[in-house]
Amino acid sequence: MRVISGTAKAMHLYSIEGLKTRPTLDRVKEALFSSIQFQIPESVVLDLFAGSGALGIEALSRGAKQAIFCDNSYNATKIIKQNLEKTNLIENAIVIQKDYLECLESLTMKFDFIFLDPPYQTEYVRKAIEKILLLDLLQKDGMIIVETDQKENMLENLEINIKAKKNYGRVKLIYLTRKG
Repeated sequence: MRVISGTAKAMHLYSIEGLKTRPTLDRVKEALFSSIQFQIPESVVLDLFAGSGALGIEALSRGAKQAIFCDNSYNATKIIKQNLEKTNLIENAIVIQKDYLECLESLTMKFDFIFLDPPYQTEYVRKAIEKILLLDLLQKDGMIIVETDQKENMLENLEINIKAKKNYGRVKLIYLTRKG
């Protein structure tokens, strides 16, 4: 697992041992960031279910102004901090060790991008989006990007628009924007 582009380009990131986390594949991460590359500079991003922090670190490396990383695992937040130090991106980062719903409730800023890459086969995506919308954490023109293996029907009856869907084998990226 490595940083694909920007100030930390080609740096390898530490990952978490075991099967509880599933890092985003480099080809999926590259496709994701290629599609939003011109919107990343000066953005504020939230990497929820951050794992090793690869998505937020990629955003910072490409010029995001700030990234908030949230994971409820002590080991994950420890690895995120190590990766931020290794890439010299720690000054623009905040790492929070909390449950995703508690983390969302503690935030007071609005985000340009929110990355959701929770454990597969859970209800976390829907619950996180509901909480993000309830707390108004997404900028007017902001985007939620979900990495999942589930069908889009998990998003039914939410106040969001599906802007794009891209499949990479079992993995699916879903790009969401606010309605209205």
